[in-house]
Amino acid sequence: QVQLVESGGGLVQAGGSLNLTCTGSRTIFERETMGWYRQTPGKQREMVAITENDSTQLSDSVKDRFIISRDHDKNSVVLRMNSLKPEDTGVYYCWLKNVIDETWGQGTQVTVSS
Repeated sequence: QVQLVESGGGLVQAGGSLNLTCTGSRTIFERETMGWYRQTPGKQREMVAITENDSTQLSDSVKDRFIISRDHDKNSVVLRMNSLKPEDTGVYYCWLKNVIDETWGQGTQVTVSS
């Protein structure tokens, strides 16, 4: 199975920006769905953004502030987060799904201070 490694998390003030990168250990194909989920202890893990083929989907709470994109040459997906809010705080997980496997990264912490 593919290995997914996230990077780019950290501490940022409200209104700031962060870019999260997820890098796979092998080529990621267009038909494979990749995305970002986030989770805070005591809450359900929620979808933030998903990309498959040439389409993307973002949750309503972030769609005007975040952008998800693929870099096929680097086997990676990038989540560009702008105008961050305290409610964006959580552990962000990279996710890959195909007809055989479902894989999660280990997560990267994003903390947005008010």
